[in-house]
Amino acid sequence: MSANVVEIVQRHVAVDATLAGARLDQAVAALLPEFSRSRLQQWIDAGQVLVNDAPRRCRDKVWCGDAIRVDAQLAVSDTCIAQDIALNVVYEDAALLVINKPAGLVVHPAAGNPDGTLQNALLHYAPALATIPRAGIVHRLDKDTSGLLVIAKTLAAHRSLVEQLQAREVHREYRALVIGEVVAGGRIEASVGRHPTQRLRMAVVAHGRPAVTHYRVLARLPGHTLLAVELETGRTHQIRVHLTHLHFPLVGDHVYGSRPRPPKGCAPALTTALQTFPRQALHAIRLGLIHPTSGEPMQWEIPQATDITALLELLQQEAARGTDPT
Repeated sequence: MSANVVEIVQRHVAVDATLAGARLDQAVAALLPEFSRSRLQQWIDAGQVLVNDAPRRCRDKVWCGDAIRVDAQLAVSDTCIAQDIALNVVYEDAALLVINKPAGLVVHPAAGNPDGTLQNALLHYAPALATIPRAGIVHRLDKDTSGLLVIAKTLAAHRSLVEQLQAREVHREYRALVIGEVVAGGRIEASVGRHPTQRLRMAVVAHGRPAVTHYRVLARLPGHTLLAVELETGRTHQIRVHLTHLHFPLVGDHVYGSRPRPPKGCAPALTTALQTFPRQALHAIRLGLIHPTSGEPMQWEIPQATDITALLELLQQEAARGTDPT
């Protein structure tokens, strides 16, 4: 973050009767909901929020008719550069951008991936996103997970989406192709945290963060099962960890020890496809939330990822051949 790259924020609002007697930080948060309360408190402490042309403290009370003026600077990230990377845009309006992320695209820069990420692509697609934390990215998908992601285009939308995620009000549904034949759907409630010895992996651990995953069976295939998976929480690698914990790892998830298990006597094409599948077979197929501006419920659904569909077709062909699934 560079202090030399800034956007000027200027707002003039008046306190009404409903906020009379409230603390300044509470009142300004209600009057300027596009900014987080912590950001507004920082501006108040820095003397960038004036009440009747005078600086005040966060705890000072305001009264009906008081004039509040914000004259602040919003830092813009210059550590992530804009790059011309193609985006598959599913939906866009003034507040939201919904994309279909391909497998292989990292969401934001990190160790080992300094650029070439979704965040770099977003800054090229919509330069104004530089004023939004992480270019509007409020949740993530693993590099090799494909599917729907929502991006906030304004600070108000960012705040709304973060609050919806924290309140578990964002609906996220995935398609997961797992190794093994799952008998029935269920609910997994098991805390997820860093693996005690393997630092690149997460695991079900007693000291982890609470995590809840719901799953149901969509299709039983030779030696495999297609699941619909819904997240109640959003921990790192949650679906991958929870399904591995149940001994039904995702096809292609080598990080969590998934090894190809072609059905006995299956067609060579299926054996090759299972052995060479290049990523975890996980696709974010449906996304639902409350629109930050209109308050209306919205939902998007995209087709299954083509590489997973191709693998499913081979498994379905195998089932039609009557192969012994053991």
